[in-house]
Amino acid sequence: MRRVLALAACLALWAPALAAAQSLDDVVRGLEAAYSKMTDLRADFAQQAFNKSLDQTIPAQGTVYLKRGGKLRWEYTEPTPQQIVSDGRKLWVYTPALNQVNVGDAPAALAGPAGSFLAGLGRLREQFSVRFLNPAVPRDGDGNWVLDLTPKQPLPTLARLILAVEPRAWAVRKAVVYDQFENTVTMRFTRVAVNSGLPDTTFTFVPPAGVATVPLR
Repeated sequence: MRRVLALAACLALWAPALAAAQSLDDVVRGLEAAYSKMTDLRADFAQQAFNKSLDQTIPAQGTVYLKRGGKLRWEYTEPTPQQIVSDGRKLWVYTPALNQVNVGDAPAALAGPAGSFLAGLGRLREQFSVRFLNPAVPRDGDGNWVLDLTPKQPLPTLARLILAVEPRAWAVRKAVVYDQFENTVTMRFTRVAVNSGLPDTTFTFVPPAGVATVPLR
């Protein structure tokens, strides 16, 4: 469930727009305008999950699909295959190596600030305190705007969010999610496709024959 909630926090990670921004207000307005037009998204991702107490980093990669209404599908291919799927009401976590799928109600985080961005990130400043990570040098070495977001109502899995935003297409190329214990999930995104018309069937899961169904706790 910890991974599920961390992934819910990562729903706020992309935004296409129209023109390059010159100030923090421009960036915020661009993000807000872009999210108001976004209905679905697909992207490949490379992930680094850092556990501070263990001083351990676990890499992973796969493909993510998102749609308004808390719908999501994370398909991990490395280090071990796993699918995390939600239609906004139910949540399925399928682990082929265990030959089982965990099923339960979708966590509340999917409907709150950590998971509502595809339904409209048109109120960015209402939900976050927003600043440049480094106001003196607001872009990184690749020319991306780097935003430092602090939720006004922090969640255990979302205490801080840093985004690196491409200045022309406004696609988020990198995101770092901090939880309340300063563990981090760092994700880099490629092959981003927005508003491609993902069907709702993408966000339901039918267990393969013989797979055990276990309540999600």
